[in-house]
Amino acid sequence: MDLCAAHHALFDRLPDVTYFCKDTQGRYTHANQTLLRRLGLNEVGELQGKTAAQVFPAPLGQHYWQQDLQVIRSGASLHDLLERHLFAGGQSGWCLTVKHPVRQDGAVRGVVGISRDLKGPSTHDPVYQRLSASLAWAREHCTDPVGVADLARHAGLSVAQLERHVLALLQLTPSRWLLSLRLESAVARLDSPATIAQVAADSGFADHSAFARAFRRHLGVSPRDYRQMRLTMA
Repeated sequence: MDLCAAHHALFDRLPDVTYFCKDTQGRYTHANQTLLRRLGLNEVGELQGKTAAQVFPAPLGQHYWQQDLQVIRSGASLHDLLERHLFAGGQSGWCLTVKHPVRQDGAVRGVVGISRDLKGPSTHDPVYQRLSASLAWAREHCTDPVGVADLARHAGLSVAQLERHVLALLQLTPSRWLLSLRLESAVARLDSPATIAQVAADSGFADHSAFARAFRRHLGVSPRDYRQMRLTMA
């Protein structure tokens, strides 16, 4: 039974959202055109019956599959996961992921989810125009020991005001946005011969352990595995 048929046509029209529906084994039953395109596939039949572990680069796909099984087994949703996706075609980017159990007659019959691309703010937004200089300052200094309070002072706002404005503008809290900048820096530095410890320090993390935990949480794999994965895909 196709548990998600009513939503397929709607999500096929969203170019900045990947959508999927899976069975109780985490195998795809449907995906929208955006996900198919990013995986280099032409039709959903090429994806059906496969798990994320079989279509995403290893070991990243294994992480996505375990997420699916967690939702299916626990019956609990995963909300607004900040993730950096790396697709088989080499595309990458930050997104917010939501996964929900699909229930029928009270039993979990699968999982449905979306990953929404995090794009840059509109330069015409009045909030952006007010904060643009401070956001640029944060990007320039993100690898320094700066925090949300420093950004608020630079913007001439209270922390609460900054939280509201940045969340509306970037779809992330200031702390999560700063973390994404540091992880973005780390991803770029992992293409260099620098040690993992040096990458952590150069990207603004207090210590190697904090860096490894944040990297694994938001990218799904360790920094060392991500480096190897990129080399394999190059």
